[in-house]
Amino acid sequence: MATSSAPAGLRRLRAYLESGKNLAGCVCGLAGLGLTLAGVAGAYWPAVVAGLYGAGALIAPPERVDAPHFPEPAEQLGVVREDLGRLRAYVAEVELPAAAGARLTELLELYAALLDPGWVADVLATEPEAVHRLSRAIRLDVPECVDTYSRTRWWTRLTPGGESPERHLERQLALLLEEAERVTADLRETEARRQQTHTTDLEGRRES
Repeated sequence: MATSSAPAGLRRLRAYLESGKNLAGCVCGLAGLGLTLAGVAGAYWPAVVAGLYGAGALIAPPERVDAPHFPEPAEQLGVVREDLGRLRAYVAEVELPAAAGARLTELLELYAALLDPGWVADVLATEPEAVHRLSRAIRLDVPECVDTYSRTRWWTRLTPGGESPERHLERQLALLLEEAERVTADLRETEARRQQTHTTDLEGRRES
């Protein structure tokens, strides 16, 4: 039965036949045939043709491999922004205690403010570590906190005792809020440094 794709060996053969090495080898091999027709190669013409083909393939430049495409910072923030929307839809379906719910709302609003298109997001896009921390919190940390709370609360109803899952959730969200506030403070310092650098440049231009 025919398949929609050629076997790997056939694909490799086709790729080599279309490669610059094969084309260069063929050109040199044709030169060898020319020498044969001119009577230069003599009885050793097969070895001459094969040798010239191999030499041509050897000296040909390697095939250029396209570099992988990585999303631009603005594109990456767009993906994280979409993830935040999905996270909000998820937590909206979960019943949370009032204190934890208020803390989570504050946290998600801070994430949204950082990701909202504008100059703040432009500054964020220049800080890969900040983007990574924000993305990890949205995609992993917050969902895991909420999901763990939901599962632990069910077990606690069956076997009461120990520290309540509500307290754990509130503490986790408080830590995530502190981290988000540190990210915000770091971005503010980055912008302040850029402003100072611009001021210094302007002063240097005035004095020159």
